[in-house]
Amino acid sequence: MKKRIALLAMLLAVTTVLASCNAFKWFIGNVKEELVGRELVLQTYDEESQLIDRVTGKSISIEADDKFAIKDDEGGTISKSAVLNITVGGNQMLHVGSSMIAYDTELEDIFATYSKTVDIDAINRSIPFVNRMVNDMKNFTVGSDKIVLIRSQSGKPLATFAGNKVSYYATDIEKATGLMIDGKYLLIYRCDYTIYDTKLLLNN
Repeated sequence: MKKRIALLAMLLAVTTVLASCNAFKWFIGNVKEELVGRELVLQTYDEESQLIDRVTGKSISIEADDKFAIKDDEGGTISKSAVLNITVGGNQMLHVGSSMIAYDTELEDIFATYSKTVDIDAINRSIPFVNRMVNDMKNFTVGSDKIVLIRSQSGKPLATFAGNKVSYYATDIEKATGLMIDGKYLLIYRCDYTIYDTKLLLNN
């Protein structure tokens, strides 16, 4: 009886640890995406970081369209496909080229909030942009371990996320990176990005 209780306690402890682990949530999220899709906000941008379109759905799946992958004679992949095959509640979208982010509906893009209250074009460029933003928004970032600044292909900021636990992962999509931010999903496609330790920015 004691062994059974000890085993149950150990299984509970392992389950608790795994449930808080980004890698485990990454795996479970990928399985969920294959089965029922993710609840995401999907946004595309032009080179000036101006929003082109925005789609929100409860059953979104994003994968590389394998027809566009370059393969060798033996069927091995030489170059991943950069064409996205996206399903939204059973409807299809194809996307390639412009910068895109897709993120969990529970994640907050703090750059969107910041840009509503600050004239970005009027910011003093002698102060690095991201430091200025972090210092102006300490209530959003203090206590967060990392900040993810996402830019368009021309280098203009378009989104910023902060989290206590930030992990990044390779994907099957060319020029795309997957992240878990406090257990919530973010996909960055054809964007520049930098992941900072929050303390690095707050101390400047």
